[in-house]
Amino acid sequence: MERLNVELCGWQLDNPVIPASGTFGFGYEFSQFYDINMLGSIATKGTTRESRYGNPTPRIAECERGMINAVGLQNPGIDKVISEEFPKLKEVYHKKVVANVSGFSVEEYVECAKKMDAEDIVGIIEINVSCPNVSHGGMSFGTDPQAAAEVTRAVKAVTTKPVFIKLTPNVTDIVSIAKACEEAGADGISMINTLLGARFDLRTGKPIIANIMGGFSGPAIKPVALRMVYQVYKAVNIPIIGIGGIATAEDVIEMMSAGATAIQVGAENCRNPYACKQIIEDLPKVMDKYGIKTLKEIIGRAHR
Repeated sequence: MERLNVELCGWQLDNPVIPASGTFGFGYEFSQFYDINMLGSIATKGTTRESRYGNPTPRIAECERGMINAVGLQNPGIDKVISEEFPKLKEVYHKKVVANVSGFSVEEYVECAKKMDAEDIVGIIEINVSCPNVSHGGMSFGTDPQAAAEVTRAVKAVTTKPVFIKLTPNVTDIVSIAKACEEAGADGISMINTLLGARFDLRTGKPIIANIMGGFSGPAIKPVALRMVYQVYKAVNIPIIGIGGIATAEDVIEMMSAGATAIQVGAENCRNPYACKQIIEDLPKVMDKYGIKTLKEIIGRAHR
């Protein structure tokens, strides 16, 4: 349906709905529920150079209107993702993906991004400088404009495909970081990753999560995400993938109005495995309700 089409750096998507990294596995796991080819794309699980078990358990805590996770980038490592996970995905999915990459040094980001760049299934490389659940990596690169720019420049030097930098909301000024990434050559911005949160057991008084703190996501963070997407759209000239609390077709329209060209659905996939399917099916009806002919026409309309 052409009225749902959007474009990211010359890449045509059938619709703007993308499951967010870390909430949809490597994609093929969800093919048992519905034909995942209806998705705009898939943001694959965050990948590092070496395999990672992740953080100790328990690492999930439910919250009002959301959840906290401290999974800690559990993944089999870049080489196995390419040799084992991507072939499984290709059997059931026939579009390009957003390949999410994380690291603990600039060199690791570069190595992983270079390998992802060579894969035909990869349409966009998403550089995660925003993971709050690991030490000495991830978010430490995303809280400083100079560090975020350094990673961006280094990755762009070894890649040919569009590079989107995934930003953390756990900063005072997200606009300065987005602008630094744009100036360093980023082709786009993904935002936001999770907020930092914690929960405590009422019986023991102890933290519920072994890591104490984790990433807070879900509908409760949507107003924060909308505010930040609005601010960054106003400041940069590169596309934004909007993330944070999206659970309905109405949320998609609101996020695109703030400035997102496409969106990612995160925590809602953990609650409802059919979430993305339902959002895509509902979009035309909601567009009709609000007199929207095409999604492209509403991108950033809050600024007009």
